[in-house]
Amino acid sequence: MKDSRFVSLGLVALRQGFVGAFVVVSLLSAIQSVQAHGDVGDDAAMPVTSGASGPQMTVYRSASCGCCTSWGSHIASAGYRIEDHVTEDMDAVKKARGISPQQASCHTADVEGYVIEGHVSASAIQRLLTERPNIRGLAVPGMPMGSPGMEVDGVEAERFEVLAIAHDGTTSVFARY
Repeated sequence: MKDSRFVSLGLVALRQGFVGAFVVVSLLSAIQSVQAHGDVGDDAAMPVTSGASGPQMTVYRSASCGCCTSWGSHIASAGYRIEDHVTEDMDAVKKARGISPQQASCHTADVEGYVIEGHVSASAIQRLLTERPNIRGLAVPGMPMGSPGMEVDGVEAERFEVLAIAHDGTTSVFARY
């Protein structure tokens, strides 16, 4: 949200009473702290992986997403070579790869014919590339706290599932963390 929308919401709440203003300010403070983790406000850089010897992975992300570059660091540490594509039309990237809104996260990647959606662990991707199942790819919907790239000091990690996406779009559990 833009600052002007925050001010407008605050003024409306003020007209409704001080209790409303307190509630809105409290909610906005909570929202801003969550956004601060993923949104770095400028072009965050993916790690340099030119010396890596693992599979080539093409990552699509928005310029300002810090958790995407944190996930990229996780992937790079597992030896993957990253080709970084910054785009502001992530909906088109996801649609072209058959990712439904229910499967979506913040970044999308391609590796050896598979799509990787969101904060999928390197170990799940390695298993995918070893077993080579006849599926479209893997997804971690949303942005679960504690998943690769979503680690925050002092915040307990959530349990999450990596979903296998079949060619018809249906999903099944591939891994649990």
